[in-house]
Amino acid sequence: MNDNSQVRDVYDAVADPTRRKLLQILADVDELPLYEITVHFEMGRTAVSKHLSILKDADLVVARKVGRETRYRLNANPLKEIRDWVSFYEGFWKERIDKLKLLLEEE
Repeated sequence: MNDNSQVRDVYDAVADPTRRKLLQILADVDELPLYEITVHFEMGRTAVSKHLSILKDADLVVARKVGRETRYRLNANPLKEIRDWVSFYEGFWKERIDKLKLLLEEE
């Protein structure tokens, strides 16, 4: 979690395709240093660092210092909020489609 009392919204954090790609990269490994993450992008270390910082603020990424190097790993727990939200709407739309099918069968 970040040092100040504000936590970035998980939806805001994953809204950006670069940050979603970062999460995907980190999901495939235990942890990676910044230089190994940066090679996956056509941007500099500073830009990748800013994206990682946003993910850290949403508690989606955990940073660990190893000597002078910072290593990053995924914390997927906050993604449960998105999964739960999407699951609700999957049920919502399934119910609507089932009702429409019944209505069409009646006609």
